[in-house]
Amino acid sequence: MTADQRPKLHGLDMLTEKGRAEWDAAGMQVSVLAESPYKKDFPLLAANPQLAFLDSAATAQRPTAVLDAQRSFYETMNANALRGLYKLSVQATEAIEAARAHVATFLGLSERDACDILYCRNTSEALNLVAYSFGSMVLKEGDEVCITVMEHHSNLIPWQQACARAGAKLVYLYPDEQGFISEDEMRAKIGPRTKIVAATHVSNVLGVCNDVALMAKIAHEHGAYMVVDAAQSVPHMPINIPELGCDFFAFSGHKAFGPFGIGVLWGRHDLLEAMPPFLTGGEMISSVTEQDAVWAPLPEKFEAGTQDAAGIFGLDAALTYIEEAGFEALQAREQALVNVCMHRLGELEFVRIIGPDDPAAHHGAISFNVCTVHPHDVASILDMDDVAIRAGHHCAQPLLAYLNVESCCRASLAFYNDSGDIDKLIRGLKHVYSMFHG
Repeated sequence: MTADQRPKLHGLDMLTEKGRAEWDAAGMQVSVLAESPYKKDFPLLAANPQLAFLDSAATAQRPTAVLDAQRSFYETMNANALRGLYKLSVQATEAIEAARAHVATFLGLSERDACDILYCRNTSEALNLVAYSFGSMVLKEGDEVCITVMEHHSNLIPWQQACARAGAKLVYLYPDEQGFISEDEMRAKIGPRTKIVAATHVSNVLGVCNDVALMAKIAHEHGAYMVVDAAQSVPHMPINIPELGCDFFAFSGHKAFGPFGIGVLWGRHDLLEAMPPFLTGGEMISSVTEQDAVWAPLPEKFEAGTQDAAGIFGLDAALTYIEEAGFEALQAREQALVNVCMHRLGELEFVRIIGPDDPAAHHGAISFNVCTVHPHDVASILDMDDVAIRAGHHCAQPLLAYLNVESCCRASLAFYNDSGDIDKLIRGLKHVYSMFHG
């Protein structure tokens, strides 16, 4: 692909009619966005009113309910789950199993599917589990694994390694100039040699939502399997796994307002049953002899060692917080914030936005660059003004290479942000530009 065929950097000067209409609607809501009713629920934000935290795509802040849940676990039921028959251990076991059932229903499944919910440390570990355990089971020389060029390294490097082990080929799906992967591109790349399709649900750089349901449909037409990296979608939209039609689905707790160190992998029951374990050791066995072992049933088969029970309890509280706030209200507020931020950035002649022109296509994440100023300098100077953004390649180097961008800035919003945070970002960017251009 030549340089002139690659997507360009877009500003708000090319806003679609739909995007402009949405901005106008958001503009009418500025007074509503002026103060966030949610910030008081997040201790770090409440204690630092001067801070504009715009890096939720990397990790979200935690509400008091999550912090209280973790503390409550350690104060009232601190014991090793699954291993003891005494009251504390039974309570700990019941707590993490109730959380497992809650995760299942949160993802549009039934409580009967809870045994297919596996606890991991994060999305990265979950995807490595699939690539290593499932990949080694189904891939052979000459097969193909299809992924998008916008994958986070966590859903790219495991497939590189899986293909290298099997002698398979890694095939890429490329987006159009607005960052979307067309059905034509999917059908051109997903074919009879494809065994696995793995894609991010929402890009951590472009903010676009990929049509993973269509990818899954095309993959299944060829007898392939669909793996979804949902690290960036679970915090922003309601999920219904049966509607997506995927075979594996992974996300991280810390991006969904939960604790660090807790991730979730859901997999089709028949596939998980057939897969060998990824990690071995305590609690993932049914029986052991000197020369052999029999694996425990799902989900324990994939949960070797002591789990972070307090973290799981905290994740349960995070999902409850989202449900009680309501996705409809959270999405409406977040989209209005994105609309305002995109418009304000578009008014700065020295800023170039990376990704779709339409604010509605940015699910929380807005990537951009300041002309002639390195992203690391932008982020460092903004930090002096108490504005926290991310700068670098965002663990998506192949995407940035495809876009002819070495690195970029990213402001990522959540429902706890307000228009004041955006004001601080805009003032900070003007400060950045003035420092380099007088």
